[in-house]
Amino acid sequence: MDHVHLKRKLESLDGRGYKAYKQIRGAYSFHRFTLFIDYVQGDPYAAPSRLRVRVPREASGFPPALSEGRARRVALEDYLARAFRAAIRKHVKGRRGSGRSGMVDIDSGGQEILERTAALVTDEFVELRFVVGLPAAGRRCLGREAQAILGGEVPVLVEESLSHGSLDAGSVKAHVEAAEDQQALRELLAESGLVAFVADGAVLPRESGVSDLPLGRGRVVEFRAPAELRVEFDLPNRGRVGGMGIPEGVTLVTGGGYHGKSTLLKALERGVYDHVPGDGRELVVTRADAVKIRAEDGRRVEKVDISPLIADLPFDADTTAFSTENASGSTSQAANIVEALEVGSRLLLIDEDTSATNFMIRDEMMQRLIAKEKEPITPFIDQVDTLYREHGVSTVLVMGGSGDYFEVADTVIAMENYQPKVVTQQAREIVASHPGRRRREGGGRFGALVERCPRPGCIDPARGRKEKVSVRGTKTIVFGSETVDVGLVEQLVDESQARAIAEMARHAVRAGYVDGDTSMRELLARVLADVEQGGLDVISPHIAQGAPTGAHPGDFALPRGFELAAMLNRLRSLRIEQRRPAAGTPCTAAGHAPGTRCAAGSPGRSPPG
Repeated sequence: MDHVHLKRKLESLDGRGYKAYKQIRGAYSFHRFTLFIDYVQGDPYAAPSRLRVRVPREASGFPPALSEGRARRVALEDYLARAFRAAIRKHVKGRRGSGRSGMVDIDSGGQEILERTAALVTDEFVELRFVVGLPAAGRRCLGREAQAILGGEVPVLVEESLSHGSLDAGSVKAHVEAAEDQQALRELLAESGLVAFVADGAVLPRESGVSDLPLGRGRVVEFRAPAELRVEFDLPNRGRVGGMGIPEGVTLVTGGGYHGKSTLLKALERGVYDHVPGDGRELVVTRADAVKIRAEDGRRVEKVDISPLIADLPFDADTTAFSTENASGSTSQAANIVEALEVGSRLLLIDEDTSATNFMIRDEMMQRLIAKEKEPITPFIDQVDTLYREHGVSTVLVMGGSGDYFEVADTVIAMENYQPKVVTQQAREIVASHPGRRRREGGGRFGALVERCPRPGCIDPARGRKEKVSVRGTKTIVFGSETVDVGLVEQLVDESQARAIAEMARHAVRAGYVDGDTSMRELLARVLADVEQGGLDVISPHIAQGAPTGAHPGDFALPRGFELAAMLNRLRSLRIEQRRPAAGTPCTAAGHAPGTRCAAGSPGRSPPG
């Protein structure tokens, strides 16, 4: 059908009951594009209608080079969704009737460039997926108003966002190249023995505590690398760039209050994602397996082996398979570390401000007062370097309140007026001249990592006879009969990621991956492999129920496996069977070389490299 048919149909619906809008579902040919109306809302107050617009690739005018390779394709899709959102703000009148009448919206994200379902670029076509609130007066169709949106405003939006000639070609190119450079830089880190890179000229402070926009350049000090840690890389588009490389091992970031310690760590935390040009953190890049660790009082923990960090609890509580409905600060932080290691993290990011004090350090005077046999916690200071030696797990730690960490740090960076200085040698001299009388605790071993297998039926999206999956921002995921608090999972940065996580969990159940034999790490790998092969569309409940691809809601963004694991680990219904490595069997723990054979309870390996 052509757009004239749609116009006549909408005009004929004017004044009829709202459900009459169901008649317009279908595909309509316009001059340069096809409009797909995939889902029509049944009420003006319900979730808005889902639509797509598709332009043939040749007609769109986008050069093939703009989408060569995954990094470029994702960045181009990201740019197009943002361009469509900008055109909406410019041309759409907004509310015109009751409920959601007149709204037009697309999922276009914030400062991060994420793979999304809102846009799709292929060799054959370019497509955008968006929502429209079909106009109503009360619960009666405003067909002529709907025609003004679909037949008048939407063609303008398409022309301004899906035509290369209508866009700023330089801006499109810069967006795509920025993402490609960040991906290339991230891949260069490991082969250079680095865990992170912060470019000269980077702007790390944000506008405010509730805004992720950069602080105005006239009010900030641009980052400059200290000579001792300065490295340079050749990138595909920007060419040679220089900045601070943070090496593998234990890195301590210290300095006075309000001098930028936590700001640097926050930038590293977000450096697992690519950022848009102008963000200030375009070349602040962190290894993709970095996980921010913090205390999280009150979270549920299910059969996690926290014994390397906490053992011999009162009343004989078993910390080799520790479970609780209400974790303390220290037990939650220990569980967060072990869970991250279990699913493959080799870089921990920790800030003393969000850590349990008794988990981080037990100083010499406290050791004198409280004997070790009465203290179940092995403080992190006594395991942080062991983690690197045994498992190749590096740590970047912000610590301004305890010099005891000087003794275990490989690199010490002092922040002063938001600028880094390397003070490793000074820290070592202090240690040498003031030998501590603090005794190391923990026995000098971390031990093997234990795999955990979710039992069948424990991950259940059903609520009564129906399945219930939804999100509330980035803080809450409703999954079946549970409300899961993910507000302190700090690298979950987008509501659409949260939405995708919920659907990934449902996909894991439907695909049969929650079978009692598949470990958490294997489950994540299978789900992410499905997404890699079929795109985020494969997790759509509409597709799972047999509806066409176009019924996808268009509001998913790709999360990392670490955030999916965090959601699953916080389910109060989760039930686990542990799978411990047998002595002499190949070890699959994070950082172990393929085929490495471990003694029971001890990997017994050297640091990587």
